[in-house]
Amino acid sequence: MGYKSLLILEKILMALPKSARKNFFVFLAFIGYISSKKYRNIVKQNLDYAFDNSMSEAEIKTITKYSFKNLLFNFMHLMELRHMTKKELADKVTVVNKEAVDRVHKEGRAVIYVTSHYCAWELGGASVGAFIEPTAAVYKKMKNSVYEEWLLDARSRFGNSNLEKTNVLKPLIRLIKNGKASGILIDTNINKREGVLVNFMGKPIRQTATPAYLARKFNAAIIPVTIRTDDEEHYTLMLFDEIKVPKTENEEDDIQKATQLQADWLTSIITKEPKFWFWLHRRWKSDNPQIYKK
Repeated sequence: MGYKSLLILEKILMALPKSARKNFFVFLAFIGYISSKKYRNIVKQNLDYAFDNSMSEAEIKTITKYSFKNLLFNFMHLMELRHMTKKELADKVTVVNKEAVDRVHKEGRAVIYVTSHYCAWELGGASVGAFIEPTAAVYKKMKNSVYEEWLLDARSRFGNSNLEKTNVLKPLIRLIKNGKASGILIDTNINKREGVLVNFMGKPIRQTATPAYLARKFNAAIIPVTIRTDDEEHYTLMLFDEIKVPKTENEEDDIQKATQLQADWLTSIITKEPKFWFWLHRRWKSDNPQIYKK
């Protein structure tokens, strides 16, 4: 699909009543669920591994269906964000614990937001830019350049910018030195040569060490942030208190400890409400590929 075709589809869908547009994406999610055995299996493999085969088939089915729906809702949110006003976004999203960021700014320090593919992550990223501060989000280059252009344009709607992760360290350092915010996802699969080993969901896995490294070296603050909903209409953007990075003579140990604290935070929110996480992603592919060969 070319860029103009994507814009035409967007125009048609945005012309629909909100409820009809939502129902359209629910229908697409249902089609995706029934037609994609591969991704149904990935969700089951992830859940069985993360929860030690303790989930019932009914629970797995419910979460799998929601995973497909949540992915399509994030696509819908991107589309809506391209046409949304700041007031409309404010009516949709409530911010909790902004004080955590205010405390850091009073100290004259930059913020590194750590987050994940959890619930309405596209709304969450936009809300950080709109209601807290413009943020440069690190992303992985996509194979589909047309979709990437459209997606990045939507993400920059409320003042955010985008940094492709290749050779991203120097731009991140410049941002921190200038007191600017950045955003880094900590729940994507990475190469074994990257990151440090942590326990996530009680399982060993590699996680990016970039937030801890930058925070320690340049006195920035790591602030976890996520978003959730009860009714899929109104959302709560939740900011958490700073994750402190130790600064001893053992840099490697300091970074590992701070990265583990980030993994602990993410484990806690996923364990509390597992349906919101992006179970369609093969998070353990590099460290434990055997779970996807069953």
